[in-house]
Amino acid sequence: MSESLQNRIKKVLQEKVNPILQTEGGGVELVEVTDDKVVKVKLQGACGMCPFAQYTLAGVVERLLK
Repeated sequence: MSESLQNRIKKVLQEKVNPILQTEGGGVELVEVTDDKVVKVKLQGACGMCPFAQYTLAGVVERLLK
């Protein structure tokens, strides 16, 4: 995994994803980017316990990273 890919992912999470999630008291943290480019994240705050977390991951996090 290239360092620039990880940096680009962190930038998207920081500048685009987290501002959206912070409006609801949550956030997301990058855990790992695997060699086959699978991005692993951890939901934080209110997002970690939200019953709609899967929708947040697919509808917000995944969409903005792609």
